[in-house]
Amino acid sequence: PLSPQSWGRTQESWPPGAHSPSPSKKPRNRSIFQSLFCCLCHDASDPVPVNNNAPLLVEENGVVPKAAVKYLLPEIKPQDASKLCVVIDLDETLVHSSFKPVNNADFIIPVEIDGIMHQVYVLKRPYVDEFLRRMGELFECVLFTASLAKYADPVADLLDKWGAFRARLFRESCVFHRGNYVKDLSRLGRDLSRIIIVDNSPASYIFHPDNAVPVASWFDNMADTELLDLLPFFEGLSKVDDVYTVLKQHRTSS
Repeated sequence: PLSPQSWGRTQESWPPGAHSPSPSKKPRNRSIFQSLFCCLCHDASDPVPVNNNAPLLVEENGVVPKAAVKYLLPEIKPQDASKLCVVIDLDETLVHSSFKPVNNADFIIPVEIDGIMHQVYVLKRPYVDEFLRRMGELFECVLFTASLAKYADPVADLLDKWGAFRARLFRESCVFHRGNYVKDLSRLGRDLSRIIIVDNSPASYIFHPDNAVPVASWFDNMADTELLDLLPFFEGLSKVDDVYTVLKQHRTSS
């Protein structure tokens, strides 16, 4: 695997979850990688959707009708009705991926970009198997990544052997806000006091920082134990009715 110092020097080595290199690279190559992975957001010159301030429709009695809200998640399954919802990130939280070949890759995912097949080499974070298996027992787990489905879906197929993820959400489910893809937890269709997000990027949960259990970004340190170390904390958290008090104490003590 590449050393952290070398990431971004060549575009072929860009890891899907890392920050984008300097914009001096070839624009076409940059757009190829930008189109697939969560590491690259829009250029500053790209148009950003804006609110056109369209007038509201008002009923005869002066009441603004409530639009039918389309939530990102389906109705909760009966077996998960009493469980908290845990939103789990993919890149640099559970895995690290690269276009540069690595000898010890756990998965090699073929991905088509602009008509050309590329191989994506995926490393699993240590103890990710134990983590996902137990989390799937304790919580209603949802994969939520800013990468595109054509990369992340096959990774999740290989990664989640226990069916821990009840749903998978990809880039189109994010909100593009100030140059970042944000995971807006209020759009999930679950009580916010019963949602936790596990993510290595604070920008991903900037709308709901009080719901976050931050994790350190992972690239290739096979001695890492963070996922294993978090399990006792989640065991206790699974028994609470409101996550805010516990998560506040966790942030204060950490």
